[in-house]
Amino acid sequence: MPELWRYNGSRLQINVLQAGKYIESDISFNFPEIPQLKSVIPQYVEQSKTAGRNASVKAFRTWVREQL
Repeated sequence: MPELWRYNGSRLQINVLQAGKYIESDISFNFPEIPQLKSVIPQYVEQSKTAGRNASVKAFRTWVREQL
């Protein structure tokens, strides 16, 4: 798997496979046009706790479309 995301409840870690080892990266190679993804996803996860999952997913999708 070339890219692995891990979320520990407060922080998103993006790991990319390079030379057979995973190294932490600030950007996703799958979504290079959205460099702030690593900080934004935890915000939407937190939002889902109060606004609900469906509303937060919808808001996140809207945000992603605006970034592309």
